[in-house]
Parts: sequence; structure tokens; C-alpha cells
Amino acid sequence: QVQLVESGGGLVQAGGSLRLSCAASGFTVSTYVMGWFRQAPGKQREFVASINRGGGTIDYVDSVKGRFAISRNNALNTVYLQMNSLKPEDTAVYSCAAGPAMGVGYTRYNYWGQGTQVTVSS
Repeated sequence: QVQLVESGGGLVQAGGSLRLSCAASGFTVSTYVMGWFRQAPGKQREFVASINRGGGTIDYVDSVKGRFAISRNNALNTVYLQMNSLKPEDTAVYSCAAGPAMGVGYTRYNYWGQGTQVTVSS
């Protein structure tokens, strides 16, 4: 059974950092494109970052470039999102996802976690 479980969310002050983890089971993360999305209240789900199977191609939404970093530990079958210099506008539920190809559209991803709340206070 495919499962993605996120953790690491919480409340942080602006300028702070958090590291989100996404533990996968039922499949191997190195065989899928892995992505992070976020959804703030009243807003559409937004692509944040993705990493391809080999790890050599990484994409970010412009608003997080230079602040966020996606990575993968194949031995632990886990994907991470390191978030630095957090801003109040980063507040959202963050979800990881797995899919067959790179892309920013959420329909490209087949498997989803339940999400973890990130709240950045000003």
C-alpha cells in the first residue's frame, strides 16, 4: 500500500526555519518524481518544489527560490523540504506527492500525503 506521511510542520516566527519530512512506504522514492505543494486557506494548491528520479533536476516556484531546498534520502526512502527565511506568506498546509514526471501541475502526481501545517508568525 502506497503511503506518504509528512512531518515537521509547526509554528515559527518570520525569519525562522523548518524542515519537513515525507516518509514513503509501498514504493521507492528514487523511482518517482517527488514534489511538495502547499495550500493556504482560501487559495488554490500551489507547486513549491520537485526533484526528479536521479536528483539532478530540481524545480522551485519563484517565491521560494534561494530559501527552500528539496532533497531526498534514498536509504531512508524519505524526501525533505528545508525551509529557511520563512515569511508569513509561507503559511499553508504542505503536502508531498509522487508522480511519473516533472511538472508544476498537481494532476501530474499520483500519490499524496495528508499534509502538515506550517504557520509563520510576523
